[in-house]
Amino acid sequence: VYDWPKSTYIAKPPFFSDFTMEPKAVAPISNARALMLLGDSVTTDHISPAGSFRSDTPAGQYLVSHDVQQSDFNTYGSRRGNHDVMIRGTFANVRVKNLMLPPTEDGSRIEGGFTLLDGKQVPVYDAAMEYMQRGTPTIVFAGEEYGTGSSRDWAAKGTLLLGVGAVIAQSYERIHRSNLVGMGVLPLQFVDGASYSSLNIQGDETFSILGVDSDMQPRQQFTLEITRKDGSVETVPVLSRIDTPIEVEYYRHGGILPYVLRDILAQA
Repeated sequence: VYDWPKSTYIAKPPFFSDFTMEPKAVAPISNARALMLLGDSVTTDHISPAGSFRSDTPAGQYLVSHDVQQSDFNTYGSRRGNHDVMIRGTFANVRVKNLMLPPTEDGSRIEGGFTLLDGKQVPVYDAAMEYMQRGTPTIVFAGEEYGTGSSRDWAAKGTLLLGVGAVIAQSYERIHRSNLVGMGVLPLQFVDGASYSSLNIQGDETFSILGVDSDMQPRQQFTLEITRKDGSVETVPVLSRIDTPIEVEYYRHGGILPYVLRDILAQA
């Protein structure tokens, strides 16, 4: 067993922390909350930035708590071997705009890694951890070309570690869609020209994705159930962007990493 050193650059990853030989049963995503409402052409750098960060960010606060001076923070990219830094950097790009947040007085949008939790503006990381503690899954909504740009693996890894169960977008960049499936995150696509804005999704609703089970098929149609604050319920079809039979197997196993490990152990 590798003796992991006390380092803020490399840490034992959590991807096998609850590994079992038998994968958990695939189940619908129920009573989820929106974590982000994003626009078009959100890049993998918006999702998982590689540059520098300040001491007042969740990642900066984490390093300060481990006695790292700001002058020694380096960059997200240099610390990609430490999930505790990278998860705090997910959706924390200073230019990302979460449209759940109301416009400012001049009509502009707040930039940075923030969302709303119980009506209060908080860092995305803080909200995600609170939802995970409550046992509440989360969903990221987006527009066209979600995940465009470089094929940054941490854009999918960080999404998973924030507890995001599904992304629902109008369209995807090919590699990021595949990476989401590979990490066990369900990519869904609006159909018939729908979008979260056309459905008047504000971010204060509760969502369930119906029809997801162990017998799922590639590019299957599921149902997004939207429960609004006034108690009214609307259902709309969404298309699974798990496109191939092997991707279905990855998702059933919780991602490609547990799939491969189970395959290796089964042959041992």
